[in-house]
Amino acid sequence: MRALYVSVAVGEAGRSLASLAEILGQAERNNRRDQLSGVIARHDGCFLQAVEGARADIDRLLERLRRDPRHRDLRLLAFGAISARAFPQWAMARVDVASEPALAAGRALDGLAAEEAQVLLERAAARLRLAA
Repeated sequence: MRALYVSVAVGEAGRSLASLAEILGQAERNNRRDQLSGVIARHDGCFLQAVEGARADIDRLLERLRRDPRHRDLRLLAFGAISARAFPQWAMARVDVASEPALAAGRALDGLAAEEAQVLLERAAARLRLAA
């Protein structure tokens, strides 16, 4: 299964590198425990995240995320079965999406359709793999 969501960052979570590092560390620990993989992007005060794994584990994660005060207005863009994971090598990786054409042209993460968001994350993840 894959869940793809966008949300609005609250307070320091939207601005601070230290806050983002804390989110990434916690997500990586929890996702390793739950055998989830995925990527997250933060851009202009929004988060975009894809998480892959077993349905029960993703359901539990989504419940935790809905209660997390570091963001609000969580909107599920896509949720469904997948034939293969797109991000299997990362329990959670941060990807940079600022250079993506849609965002560079002034669009916001929370204005993307599910397909656009998925492609954006896959391209950013491919750049991250090349840089490693």
